[in-house]
Amino acid sequence: MTKALQIALLQVRIYLQDRGDLGFSLLLPVVTFALMYFVFGGQTQFHATAHIVNEDPGGIYSEAFIEQLDALKELDIDLLSLDKADGKLERADLLMFVVIPEGFSDGLASGEPVELLFKQRGNGGQEQQIVAALVRSVADDISLGLQVQEQVIAALVDTDTTINQIETTVERLLADEQESPTVAVTEEAIGSSPDPVNQFLAGIITMYVLFAIILSARMLVEERHLGTLERLLTTRLSVGQLFAGKYIAGISRGFIQTVILMVLSYAVFQIFTPLSFMSSLLVALVYASAASALGLIIASVARTPDQATWMGVFFTMAMVMISGTFFPIEEGSVMEIISRFSVNTYANDAFRTLINEGGSLGDIGFEIGVLAGVIVVGLLLSRYLFKVMPGGR
Repeated sequence: MTKALQIALLQVRIYLQDRGDLGFSLLLPVVTFALMYFVFGGQTQFHATAHIVNEDPGGIYSEAFIEQLDALKELDIDLLSLDKADGKLERADLLMFVVIPEGFSDGLASGEPVELLFKQRGNGGQEQQIVAALVRSVADDISLGLQVQEQVIAALVDTDTTINQIETTVERLLADEQESPTVAVTEEAIGSSPDPVNQFLAGIITMYVLFAIILSARMLVEERHLGTLERLLTTRLSVGQLFAGKYIAGISRGFIQTVILMVLSYAVFQIFTPLSFMSSLLVALVYASAASALGLIIASVARTPDQATWMGVFFTMAMVMISGTFFPIEEGSVMEIISRFSVNTYANDAFRTLINEGGSLGDIGFEIGVLAGVIVVGLLLSRYLFKVMPGGR
């Protein structure tokens, strides 16, 4: 065991002394974290753009319709010509736009039914579906106002009240109702707003630990081809000790990177309590152990350093994409079932339980158990496949 630790210590020392490798492996996740924070950090409420084609320019109701849409804090209005909107939709530069048809205002003024046209690619995407719902809500408000106005006119047709007075009064009362509704809706936030630091930290840690293991796998394949591993056996080092040393070195590399990221997050964003920090370190150690075992499988299977790199990249991206690392997966969906085959899913869930929900180690027993199972299976398989020389043991 002492010789295995010496091998691991040597690998860690080389890693820490290589400023280029060390800087890249630490700076890249920090830069990724910063980019995601600035992209998503200020967006805690829905906000989108409604693309509108007004084929009824100058119309009273079409202009009023656009003004009411523009008054919504959730929407920005982008006015387009029909040809330009069709071109953008064809190129997928936008997913949906709304057409106000010609004669829209005249039709409403005469009491005739009119229709708004929604043109979209596929289902328009989740964001544009919400935009469509907001557009329909404003259209319903205009329709309701006109219906009320018609009913009042019909009720007062035999009086001396003029239609102009009725329209003015109804519009004023509706405006007063919108400003001070009879039934008001008040929002009360429970807890804090979504924090992108808490949301993305777990995913960044797990993704870059896998990337670090990829580099270790490539180095191991290079050492096999250069004969370095074979020469180490001449120092009375057994294959088992060499294997253990490489495994511990992989754990150390992933764990060191995780510790530095967590310390920075602790110091800058104050997202940990002392207890959650120590618990998260334990999860990081278990996850790094699982990732190191998986990295040894890749290194044992790959025949060339390039193969190790591409296999590692594919494995990492697959684990990241199917685990819902940065975006939530709907419960009960097929994607949720698939995500259970990703080791990142269990590590992310464990980190989020500790960091976001204030949980304890007792709350993540299942996730730790799954990661421990990956360690056992990964070690058994990688030890069986491990080779010191190309094509041999």
